[in-house]
Amino acid sequence: MKHIIVLYDGMADQPNEALGGKTPMQLAHKPLFDAMGRDAEVGMVQTVAKGLRPGSDVANLSVLGYDPKECYTGRSPLEAVSIGVPMGEEDLTLRCNLVSLSGEADFAAKTMLDYSGGDISTPEAAQLIAAVQADLGGGAFTYYAGVAYRHCLLWRGAKEKLRRLAPLTPPHDITDKPIAGHLPQTPESLVLLQMMEQSAAVLKAHPVNLARCAAGKLPANAIWLWGEGSRPALPLFAERFGCRGSIISAVDLLKGIGILAGMRTPEVEGATAYIDTNYEGKARCAVEELQSGADFVYLHIEATDECGHRGEAENKVRAIELIDERVLPILLEYLDGQEDYALMILPDHPTPLALKTHTGDAVPYMLFRKSMAGSGRGVPSVTEESAAATGRFIAHGPDLIKRFMAI
Repeated sequence: MKHIIVLYDGMADQPNEALGGKTPMQLAHKPLFDAMGRDAEVGMVQTVAKGLRPGSDVANLSVLGYDPKECYTGRSPLEAVSIGVPMGEEDLTLRCNLVSLSGEADFAAKTMLDYSGGDISTPEAAQLIAAVQADLGGGAFTYYAGVAYRHCLLWRGAKEKLRRLAPLTPPHDITDKPIAGHLPQTPESLVLLQMMEQSAAVLKAHPVNLARCAAGKLPANAIWLWGEGSRPALPLFAERFGCRGSIISAVDLLKGIGILAGMRTPEVEGATAYIDTNYEGKARCAVEELQSGADFVYLHIEATDECGHRGEAENKVRAIELIDERVLPILLEYLDGQEDYALMILPDHPTPLALKTHTGDAVPYMLFRKSMAGSGRGVPSVTEESAAATGRFIAHGPDLIKRFMAI
């Protein structure tokens, strides 16, 4: 039987004044999602265990059945695997965001204007990371370009420093806030602060940023280092669940998890990880994977999370609707031709519009099997409120997929 998870990254939210006191899930018109929800198992699941920093790394590992407390070594190593960074046992990596900072001369006095470098494109970003590598790389440090604003720094032979770096702040946690108090502060991490400060000088006058400013766009005028970690390893998904799997995503984090788990990670042209992504292309790719022998597909859509980080209330609602309009019809047309299938829809974590960052609160899930159609066992509309009202709660996130695969 085919099993499909459609992961709406960061979809869960809180009632928001800009949406009339509703959440995006409550306001969005999602007829296909809700039609399945009326016959499905609906409940809440704790994807981020207590004591762990809420993030897509920890939460997606949990949804895929991997206990982060047992296998998590940091965020950036998962992305490094996808980018192709040659990471040794004694190395560590860091996520390198291209960000937009305000123009004060004193680096510590600047404000985080945009964690995504003004929505920098991948071709533009590649030029900026090349400039950073030319000026700041060498010796133990190598910068690797990724997708859009998401890049990676390899620090060779520095694994033993990992515990002394102290947790480094994700830039999306401090949007519109002064960066003072969120900069690397321990002796071991001062070299990172120096590179962040030097990057501002390197990137300020770069032709890419001059062109962006001339076009009225924010410049990607600094790097921000965070998400430190060491070389990871995961048990193979096929050995754990006895089936061939694929992960479809626009972001290196999910691709890295897939590669480590021995799953296929096909590329989708036009997948941007934002609201303008190629929804139909991702859905068709999922169908092609199923037709080619995959028994399990994890279709990850980042748009809802990005809209949450940017505080874009209307866009977050619209992203949920676009998945219903442009992804689910393609999947269901194929799946309805199968004798049986199971499909689960959920977010990995909340990304509340009011906070512009992740929280570790439980999230709603909907678990539907074709044979459930007409059962009327579910809820009228799948929302945070209706899922919580069922009283069904899975306290240990990695247990959810076991239930899903066995249904």
